[in-house]
Amino acid sequence: MSSDQEVLPPLPPFTRETAIQKVRLAEDGWNTRDPARVARAYSLDTKWRNRAEFANNRDEARAFLERKWKRELDYRLIKELWAFEGNRIAVRFAYESHDDSGNWSRSYGNENWEFGPDGLMHHRYASINDLPIKEADRKFHWPLGRRPDDHPGLSELGL
Repeated sequence: MSSDQEVLPPLPPFTRETAIQKVRLAEDGWNTRDPARVARAYSLDTKWRNRAEFANNRDEARAFLERKWKRELDYRLIKELWAFEGNRIAVRFAYESHDDSGNWSRSYGNENWEFGPDGLMHHRYASINDLPIKEADRKFHWPLGRRPDDHPGLSELGL
């Protein structure tokens, strides 16, 4: 158990079912665009690499998320399980957002996650590529917030 005494099910070791559940919970959290809420899924001493930026604790991760969602507007994200074993999960993801000038992009990436026995993420390594798109080329059209259960995932969208 972590020193902060928080627990965030599902807990490792993951089964296929619980890994898919953990991925969807992470997607749902990030789609809130609420840095404080999202940061609670990470251990106090979490270690991140996001592109070329590093976070070395929960507070730094929260600050990163605050900066992110100030510049990535109308952010919508889809995550998909790629692989899992024990306390590790690998996902692929895509998100769409625009800047304050209305320029849209779709960002594609992969993340490797490692969890403690408390279900909090202790390590997160993200590699991301950005593709400028026209607004007409967007594929993520649900209202801001949680992706509806009937909205296609990455594989169904051909991403």
